[in-house]
Parts: sequence; structure tokens; C-alpha cells
Amino acid sequence: MNSMRVAQVSEPGRPFEIVERELPEPGPGHVRIAVEASGVCHSDAAFVYNALPHVTFPLVTGHEVAGRIDALGEGVRYWTVGARVAVGWFGGHCGHCPPCREGHFIDCRNLQVPGWAYEGGYATHMVAPVNALARIPDGLTAVDAAPLGCAGVTTYNAFKRSSARPGDLVAVIGIGGLGHLAVQYAAKFGFETVAVARGEEKRALAMELGAHHYVDSSAGDTAKELQALGGATVVLATASNSQAMAAGVEGLQPGGELIVIGIDSEPLPITPAQLILSSRSVVGHPSGTSRDVEHTMEFSALAGIRPMTETVPLEEVNEAFARMMSGAARFRMVLVP
Repeated sequence: MNSMRVAQVSEPGRPFEIVERELPEPGPGHVRIAVEASGVCHSDAAFVYNALPHVTFPLVTGHEVAGRIDALGEGVRYWTVGARVAVGWFGGHCGHCPPCREGHFIDCRNLQVPGWAYEGGYATHMVAPVNALARIPDGLTAVDAAPLGCAGVTTYNAFKRSSARPGDLVAVIGIGGLGHLAVQYAAKFGFETVAVARGEEKRALAMELGAHHYVDSSAGDTAKELQALGGATVVLATASNSQAMAAGVEGLQPGGELIVIGIDSEPLPITPAQLILSSRSVVGHPSGTSRDVEHTMEFSALAGIRPMTETVPLEEVNEAFARMMSGAARFRMVLVP
């Protein structure tokens, strides 16, 4: 076979179209991956609609990829054809910018995000640098592994690197593509876990995922509810709504952290006094390196954590993308070439 299929966007905002292309050969330090699953992440919309700088068209996006190596480029060591690998938001780092020299690879000034820096996983094959590769453990299917390269590692790392310790009260705002994984990680980390969402319809799901408490944010004051439970050490804000995320600040105990991983163009409505008077902090959190993705997958396999997914063929990419954008997905759409 010397050809592959890709789902490309020819111009900003246009529908995806399936195109056949010549199968690329990996260059030095790169591998070619036969894609088995590719998650459809909301961040892909920023590329499709040309909302970020230096996006080129025709565009093949996708940064939640799982598959098998099927070709090695020159100089590649420690990886073999047939190895099961994932590539997430972290698609490689330069190694020479100041953040990289400090060991902060996820903050690389030249970070290579698949589907932005190079063609991503909405395809039957893709080429990626070896420093982007994460080994998939035997306990995970490709469909399970793909969303962990972005949604999974972001929520896992947020709690792992937070100040919360087993037994502490933590809250997750938003039970969607990120939040349904965050609740699982929080519970398995041993935190007393509060799930916060709008409406009663997600209460049963939240408890099923491991939450100890549920707060319907549309029925009352989220902060007061959290304070009634003793105040949260950490509030992880996954909702794509600045107002909803900021509501967690007053629910923090003194010294608590609001960790923001949801994306909204509006500023967070938080006053200095809310932070100063109780020594609270607000931090942003990126996803994680390829090694972080490995840790996320290993812990997920060990603890029985899985993303809730809906799979569709690559040819139905437009339907999958629309379902993700509308919020109807429960909870991660995954393309299966």
C-alpha cells in the first residue's frame, strides 16, 4: 500500500473532505504511525476556523492519536515497527529554547502540536517525531488511549501537580469531555470529590464516576455549597465558561487553588480581594509531555479509568465534529480509520 486517506479542510471553516494522498516516508528522528483511533477535541476548532497563528491549509488536524508504528526514519532508536503508541497535544519540543533548557518541555516556545505544526491524526497514517511518542499499555484499547493524550493527561496532571493530598476535598466544575475524566482521577487519587454541573440530569453519572457529592450550580450558590462541606483545597475548572469557573474561588479554603483548564475568550471575573484575603491562587495548567501521557495511560489502566467515547468512521468526520461542537457528544468523539 502506498497511499493513505486524510480528512482535510481546504479553507478556514469549510467542511472536511476525504482525500487520498501518497503515503509519506518518515524523516530522520521521526516515525510513521498507522492510526487506529483519533479523538475529536474542541481545541481542533481553533485550527479549523483559523483562530490561531500560522495555521496552514489544506489542514489535517487531530492531536489525540493512537496507533502502531509502521515505519522508522533514519536514526530512530528504542522504537520498533509494531509498537503501540499515542501522540497527544504535546507533539514534540525543540530542546533549545529557555523553557526546554529548564526542563519545561510542555512550555516549549516552539511546541509542535499535531494538526498545527504538522499534519495530525484525522487520517489513516501520520508522521511524528520520536519525542512525541507515548507507549500505550496493554490494558488500554486504541479508542481508550486516544483521548488520554489531551483530555486525560490535562486532568490527570492538574491533580497530580496540585497541592491536594488524599482525603482533601476537591471539586470539579463541569462534567463534560474533561470533567468526566477529572472526577474519575480525583476519586481514584483518594480525594473527597465534589462534581459541579448545571442541572440534576448529571447527578447519577457523577456518582457513577466516583464523586462523593454533587452540586447543581443552577439551583444554588456553588461556593456556599463547597464551604458547607468545609471548603475545597483545589477546584478544577473544566467548564468552557469563565463565569462558572470563577464561581469556584469563593468555595476554596484558605490557601486553596483554582486550577483553570477550560477555555473561554472572556476574562475570569475574580477580584484581587478574593485572592488576597484568604491566600488563594489561580493557576493555568497545560496538558503534559509524552512521558506524562504515558503516566496517565498507565494509571488509567491500573485504576480502571476510561474515557466515555462515541466512535465513528473517518468518513463521518463532519458529523463527529458537529456533534462535538454542539456539546451533544457523550463525551469524546473518536474517529476510527
